Amino acid sequence: MNPYTTVNQQTASKQPNSHMCFVCGIDNPSGLHAHFYQLDESTCVARFLPDHSHQGYPGRVHGGVVAAIMDETLGRTVWADQTEWGVTAELTMRYKAPVPLGQMLTIVGRITENSRRVFLAEGELLLADGTVAVTAHGKFVKIPLDRILDEGAGRQDPNLELFIIPDSLD
Repeated sequence: MNPYTTVNQQTASKQPNSHMCFVCGIDNPSGLHAHFYQLDESTCVARFLPDHSHQGYPGRVHGGVVAAIMDETLGRTVWADQTEWGVTAELTMRYKAPVPLGQMLTIVGRITENSRRVFLAEGELLLADGTVAVTAHGKFVKIPLDRILDEGAGRQDPNLELFIIPDSLD
């Protein structure tokens, strides 16, 4: 069993969710409702339970949905101090096995290189039994969260607000 298929409440720090983000928005009826946890300063873990609305082929998660959760998880790896966000410059993925609906998925992202303005990250999507179904590598540009929120009017519109934490570890 892969050690990342569960999240240890004593060692993980839950990252905030938003209201309407497609990946983490708790109020987005079409969203993934994923939750993210910082394990250390370079590792982020996401948990996501796909349902029928995330389907591509019958019984399988759509590849674009998988790409979205991989992108978000890798981009959040840099967020240990909650001052910067990773904006995607490149994302490469390899689909190794079908991703089924209806089972808790775990996505792990790790920083592999980190410079002042850019970082590289890699990760994998794990099925409930620990099987690696997808791997990804990405290049991300660091953007201060204050700049992202100011440009998106996130401080004035509660539907755009990023900083809510709706639950404990699940």
